[in-house]
Amino acid sequence: MLASPTLDGLTGGRVHLKAECLQRGGSFKIRGAYNRIATLDPTARAHGVVAYSSGNHAQAVAIAAGLLGVPATTVMPTDAPAAKLAAARGHGARIVAYDRYTEDREAIAAQLAADHSCALVPPYDDPLVIAGQGTSALELIEDAGELDLVLVPVGGGGLIAGSATAAKALLPRVRVVGVEPATGDDTKRSLAAGRRVTIPVPRTIADGQQATTPGAITFEANRRLVDEIVLVTDGEILDAMRFTFSS
Repeated sequence: MLASPTLDGLTGGRVHLKAECLQRGGSFKIRGAYNRIATLDPTARAHGVVAYSSGNHAQAVAIAAGLLGVPATTVMPTDAPAAKLAAARGHGARIVAYDRYTEDREAIAAQLAADHSCALVPPYDDPLVIAGQGTSALELIEDAGELDLVLVPVGGGGLIAGSATAAKALLPRVRVVGVEPATGDDTKRSLAAGRRVTIPVPRTIADGQQATTPGAITFEANRRLVDEIVLVTDGEILDAMRFTFSS
């Protein structure tokens, strides 16, 4: 967990930053991937796992599978960042490429899993993945203590569903607010409509948040537990990155 006196001064409060960029694989995704794969029985582990991801979950599955001795295949978009493709491959995963704008990654992964009797490890819409992601908020609260507000980035909704579950259980009065790219506002629209809404693949610098619809499980959790969703433009994301790198 990191602190920034400059950020505290700008906000007039005390801000705690959960540095999941320092986690194995560079994101929080290892939490859910490991939690899911670790529960597989020996027969399922021998058959291997299949995942689909824009990059971070693919790396996490590759790392977790490698630690547990499980073969892994990841379905990744052709335009995924080269570093994420290389990292997933470097950790031992077999990569199956697809076009995120014309093909259905979930259908491709499901077919691969069926063809090879593999366990599917979704990036967010799975109770064990969600529970794993929620340990990030659990650790945050253990280190920071009482909090007024928890801000969580939102893609498919797994991190915020897990974080909101943990945060509200430990701190019933805490506000949980999700942050989505302005062009990828599927969760905000869905919560407003009271049902899952599908949007076109969003064009945003936040490549890990290019979800087109919330997960079924994550949506049900988030509409019960999340207080608000706010939107940020790519320009605001870039400004925040500059601030983070220079502070």
